[in-house]
Amino acid sequence: MSIAEFIQSQIFSPHLKQKGCLVVYDPARRYRNLCLVMASDATTVVDASDSSLESRETALKVLRELASSHQDQKGLLVYVPVAVPVTDEERQRDPFAVYGACGKIFPDGAGDDYEQICLRAKPDHSTEIRRIFTENPNPSFAVIDAIGGGMNWPNLRALLKVESAGDILLGLLAPNKPQEKVLKETATWVQEARDFLHAALRLNLLTRATAWSAISDEIWRYLLFSEFSFDLPGNLPTSLDAVPRAPNEARPLVEATCDRLRSDLRTQSLYIKKAEDIERVLNLANACAGINDFGLRDTFPFEERSFLKQAIRALRADDIDLVREIMRRRKTSIWLTLGESQVQWNLIEAAQSLMEVCSDYERQLADYSRSQVVLLDFYANSLRDADRRQREFEQSVNDYLDTDELMTGVIDQARSCYRRLSEKVQIVFTRHLEGSGWPPTGRLANTGVFERFVEPHLRERGRKIAYILVDALRYELGVELENLLSEDGPVELYAAYAHLPTITLVGMASLLPGAATDLYLANEAGSLVPRIEGEVVGNVAQRMNRFRNKLGDRFKEMVLGDFIRATSIQPPTVDLLVIRSYEIDSQLESSPEDTLKQVPQTLKRIRVALHKLRRLGFKEAVIATDHGFFLNTQAEAGDVCTRPQGNWPVINQRSMLGQGHGDSHSLVVSAEKVGIRGDFANFATPWSMAPYRNGLLYFHGGASLAEAVVPVLVAKLESKAKVEDRQFKVELTYKAGAKRITTLLPVIEVVLVSQSLLSLGTDFEILLEAQDATGNVVGEAQPGGLVNPATRTVTLSPNKREKIAILMQKEFEGTFSIKALNPTTLETFCSLPLETDYMV
Repeated sequence: MSIAEFIQSQIFSPHLKQKGCLVVYDPARRYRNLCLVMASDATTVVDASDSSLESRETALKVLRELASSHQDQKGLLVYVPVAVPVTDEERQRDPFAVYGACGKIFPDGAGDDYEQICLRAKPDHSTEIRRIFTENPNPSFAVIDAIGGGMNWPNLRALLKVESAGDILLGLLAPNKPQEKVLKETATWVQEARDFLHAALRLNLLTRATAWSAISDEIWRYLLFSEFSFDLPGNLPTSLDAVPRAPNEARPLVEATCDRLRSDLRTQSLYIKKAEDIERVLNLANACAGINDFGLRDTFPFEERSFLKQAIRALRADDIDLVREIMRRRKTSIWLTLGESQVQWNLIEAAQSLMEVCSDYERQLADYSRSQVVLLDFYANSLRDADRRQREFEQSVNDYLDTDELMTGVIDQARSCYRRLSEKVQIVFTRHLEGSGWPPTGRLANTGVFERFVEPHLRERGRKIAYILVDALRYELGVELENLLSEDGPVELYAAYAHLPTITLVGMASLLPGAATDLYLANEAGSLVPRIEGEVVGNVAQRMNRFRNKLGDRFKEMVLGDFIRATSIQPPTVDLLVIRSYEIDSQLESSPEDTLKQVPQTLKRIRVALHKLRRLGFKEAVIATDHGFFLNTQAEAGDVCTRPQGNWPVINQRSMLGQGHGDSHSLVVSAEKVGIRGDFANFATPWSMAPYRNGLLYFHGGASLAEAVVPVLVAKLESKAKVEDRQFKVELTYKAGAKRITTLLPVIEVVLVSQSLLSLGTDFEILLEAQDATGNVVGEAQPGGLVNPATRTVTLSPNKREKIAILMQKEFEGTFSIKALNPTTLETFCSLPLETDYMV
């Protein structure tokens, strides 16, 4: 089809058929003859080239006939050899504007540009067309018709079973199995491919080989290096000048093909391998060592490091907007299919988030410092989010192996922001503590939790309630748990105020029956011994006996893990089930840097426990904790508080009990003023967030918002759990079907396939875990992005493919399965068997 026929049949005729009237504006007089020959019994063509007045009279007559219900005329085409009117003033002066208003005008937008029309007419020869328009902006129809010389690549189309030039190019680069088989078995296509590549990309193949692999390798190198050079803002290094690359006219085809190779799941792995090989062969990283800006695309993996450095520089310069823009562009990067890259960018995002929120709260602090209760409400409503961001940041730091210290400055800067905020908040908090005491008047003290939330239910035999005691559930984790549990049913979150000192020995005793009126901290031979009504409640057995003595066979206690594994609860007389969880505190006490990522496991288990409690007939679950904690990773050398003078028989990480006087380092108040009944006259705690012992990365025991403000959650189990419309299935794939992982951070593709229109607008949560043959968890979803850092649950939208990195345990090797699980019941939606094959 000639270009004139294309314009007539694909542009003008459809416009006439649709609207009945078409006005063609043509100052270059390119389309005049084309319009005139369209005159027929069905179409009147009015030519305004010679006499505008006669043309207007003729056009008006035809337009009236078109408006008549008894006319036989089918269409009116008005040819006007002037530019299309753009402004209202120009349209008022144009006598033919009314016809355009009644029908269609041409050209109408960028798509009607002559060059764009030619590209649409001959998509297989886009590079040649762009070259011609570069040399001559108004080539004749004859020049356009001559492009291609009749070459339609019949062999390539037939062998590859494709039609377009883009599909031919993709078939030569990344053929499917039938295409690869035919390309390897015959060479009849080779000369035609040479001609095609010259026409499409201006690529003159240097290889004399006729094997598909050799030709494909050269196309890959030419294509990827061309995209790289197009995107480079500056000049290529002189050492790369001689590398063949495409002319600028081929840029759209080059970039479209590269985008297609990177976005298609079937070709992503091949693209990564080819890009890595080409980068190595051309020594690009070294050749471009002096370049800081590589543009917007990331053709080669070494460019990823450049973008990362840009983000780091922006972060260090406090240019948050630039950091956001860089991260936005990285969301679709193919290099995020590599787990190591995800970890890097997760750390950048976590650092940016922490720094931003700390700056915001530092500015707001003065507005919420006027009283203790105002500060406490500020913390419970929003300020606690800084603790969450810090925890998520520290998780990202722990997951990232900074072998070359690239991130050291960013890590230090983010920690410094949190340190500055926490110290300012602590000064305000301790000053109010000194003046107002503790716990705050009229607020929920931890010693009152049992009497308020548990005891009323026990007045009625048979009304079952669970009391879940979680060691070191910081308030921000309580908020995360509330969000998690609310997916399954009603849950209420309360801010409570821990008993001082904030240590497990005291905190767990404060949650027992009678603690509100009778908890007494005794000094026995220099040791702290908590008592209630004279009864020692210093260890687990003693505390559980307190319940047992009150309730007899109506009471039972279990460890969280044992409860989840148990098949039943005996005896059936049990009305109060105490479930104990100690994992958070014990893990962080032993190794905070290595075990912080294990904290979400406890929250997930609590969710599973509540689901089981509901099935067992429990009406309510109350979740309480002894104290919070502080992550002290931002501490600097010498960050330790000097102990105040006096006699202090009980010394903890962040507090002391005894007798003495305060100084510039420590606040000392009467024990009675901070709610302590016992044998100790005074309570001491640092003014700052420093501990009394050096080298602590995790601590509690003192008086601070993070240590002393704790959550209480009340989950209603009488109502049925929210039932999700599970009209979907989960599909998992790894590297287009690969069965072995070669990295500790394999990236799994997950898609939630909707099987109902009702579920299309709903997001769903799943757990994504690697489990060995016996069900032990050997890998979890890497926090960040769609993965909730607090719970490791993944939020998915129906029919949208997502890439999730799995952080494998370093010690594990062998066969395992990636499992998509229901986070409430641990039901398996889908399983993907894999095995390790790590490169030594």
